[in-house]
Amino acid sequence: MCFETNRYLAPKSTTNDSTKMIATGNPYQNPFRLADFFNAYWGKYASAPKRPIKPEHYKAVNAMRTCRTEVLGMDVYACECCGEMSVVLRSCKHRFCPTCAWKDTLKWAEKAYLKLLNIPHRHSVATVPHMLNDLIADNYVLLNNLLFRTAAETIKNWMNSEFNMTPGIMSVLHTFGERKQPHFHIHMIVSMGGINKMTGELITAGMKFIPYKEIANKFRDTFVERLTVLFDNNELKHDFENREEFISFTQKLKLTDWRFHFEEPMENALEVIKYIGRYSKRACLSEHKIVDIDGEFISFRYKDNMDKDENGKPIEKIETLHYSEFFPRLLQHVPPPRYQIIRYYGLYANSCKIEETHTAKPTVENQSCTGFKDPKFCEHCEQDKLHVYTVYDKRKQSERTEKFDINKHKNIIIDMQGIDGNRHRKTA
Repeated sequence: MCFETNRYLAPKSTTNDSTKMIATGNPYQNPFRLADFFNAYWGKYASAPKRPIKPEHYKAVNAMRTCRTEVLGMDVYACECCGEMSVVLRSCKHRFCPTCAWKDTLKWAEKAYLKLLNIPHRHSVATVPHMLNDLIADNYVLLNNLLFRTAAETIKNWMNSEFNMTPGIMSVLHTFGERKQPHFHIHMIVSMGGINKMTGELITAGMKFIPYKEIANKFRDTFVERLTVLFDNNELKHDFENREEFISFTQKLKLTDWRFHFEEPMENALEVIKYIGRYSKRACLSEHKIVDIDGEFISFRYKDNMDKDENGKPIEKIETLHYSEFFPRLLQHVPPPRYQIIRYYGLYANSCKIEETHTAKPTVENQSCTGFKDPKFCEHCEQDKLHVYTVYDKRKQSERTEKFDINKHKNIIIDMQGIDGNRHRKTA
């Protein structure tokens, strides 16, 4: 009997509070795992949290902690010809989970690629000042919806007046900065062309000159104007004593510089998808940025945009946080249930039908190492293996003090589907 484990779905290691979590040196796994840190200290933190823990926070943490463990299920596959068997641990598929968020991005990229026009695109970022952080946090859905809509309409209106065209826009919400502090901004991929309002034809625009300041000011003024309407309609949760105090706050907003940045054009749709894949459904903190987990402290790399080298590039630094500071900083970026962090406008809106210009799926760079064996495929017989049965670890969280052993732990459920295709379920 031959067992091969998918490197994405490798069994999790366990740690206790007194140990230092050391990199394994395995080239197929991330050296440090968020789940290990949460497993070690989440119980302590949850008993006395610094900030309220919302239901979506518990769901995100529990999903990540059980991801690729027998708790979610251990699928056993077998080749019907030679009998070779392999084991695959199931994923949680939660976007807060670092690995699952990345894999979800790859699936999204394949669908988005077929939607894109094969013309140049620009990456654009619309950012609101940090003065708004608390207000947006208290009105997450309302004000992030406003941020989405205002950023997209600013570009659409400018391109309509400048080139008499409707562009295609893909927008992605990010609520965090490099140090995982609140930093609300929208990443957008904007087509450098669109449908001409007069002729209905697809045209391209050179855009050699972009009036950044003009666009940023229009974005700011529109956002503040709509924010004022929300206040006057009593739709905002706020701490302002009266309208005069709120208007004073908006006047300060108008004195700040709102950023609306455009990158250089990307020439084709494949280049666009590879680029935006880094910004779409990724988790708040990539495990590849974690450099150390030492007892109750975690350290991760970040780029300091306020401190740059002689070439103008941000200097990379290390942030070290105690779990009591790290957990709430990370969890504040878990969105409410069913909130859409990716949206489409203009030509890419669902209501707008455009002819697909691509027929082949893209090859998008991912975190996998080339040449790894697919555990669901038998190389000897050159055919897919069949699912035989699934094992679940049904122990309570408090009982999971040691690694799961199918021969030792009897509180399991075996969900069996034989080669004949008939399902058999039994509890051991």
